[in-house]
Amino acid sequence: MTPGTAEETLRSNLTQPRTNGTDAEKTVRSASEASGRAVLFWIAGNARTLGRVVRLGARASALMAVDLARARFPMREALVQGWFFVSVSAVPAVLIALPLGVVIAVQVGSMTENVGASSMAGAVGGMGVMQQIAPLAAALLVGGAGGSAIASDLASRTIREEIDALRTMGIDPHRRLVAPRILAMSFVAPMLAVLVILMSIMASFAVASIGQGVAPGSYWLSFGSFASVTDLIVCLGKAAVFGYLVAVIASHRGLEAKGGPKGVADSVNAAVVLGILACMVTNLVITQIVLMFVPMRFL
Repeated sequence: MTPGTAEETLRSNLTQPRTNGTDAEKTVRSASEASGRAVLFWIAGNARTLGRVVRLGARASALMAVDLARARFPMREALVQGWFFVSVSAVPAVLIALPLGVVIAVQVGSMTENVGASSMAGAVGGMGVMQQIAPLAAALLVGGAGGSAIASDLASRTIREEIDALRTMGIDPHRRLVAPRILAMSFVAPMLAVLVILMSIMASFAVASIGQGVAPGSYWLSFGSFASVTDLIVCLGKAAVFGYLVAVIASHRGLEAKGGPKGVADSVNAAVVLGILACMVTNLVITQIVLMFVPMRFL
């Protein structure tokens, strides 16, 4: 081996690790850039989906308002959908409200007894039911029963190309199908909240008066001293907003279903999960706003 050849071999061996290091750095950089682009694409896709949901809700609400003003709203469809939502949600509402009332009575009763304020059991339990439990229970009911029904119905129509057929005939699906469901759900959700309030408070009263020895008069007196019409209005307003959100999200998922029967199942699953999640986040926002402008009452 000549000196020149040995020198070239040594130089190539010295520079080889640096080349490998540079290639590894390039690989890591390209992988990080690909991950960054994937995250950006995911964020952009979710933002576009949110935009389509907002646009659907705004357009369906505008069409509903215009049709109601012109007396052209498909009220029969809204009544049919409303009765269906009530039929699938009323019994579960009672079954949810009774255990909730019993649990609240037991927990609140043990706490008030420890501090020597058993007469305040009605105020604590009733306020908790009206302010938080009833709207959230209504959100779970309309999100699980009503939202899945809306998503499955519209997704099945979309898969069978009935929605495209309506558009071909000049019928707007938002006006004919989405708007009546939004109106029906916005009315049914407050009704379910009232049912939950009634059954929960009655169950709590029965446990407190019979099982814990609380005087019936003191229970209702403490409840009436703290509860107000404002609390009931806020509860019903929350439930109406939750029903509206669930109906819009379920309608959007149903109208964008694709992929055959699997697409229908995916739409129903997404509608239920996203609807309940949106209600939880909205409940947090509304609660903070109410506490800012409507402070709690104290005797």
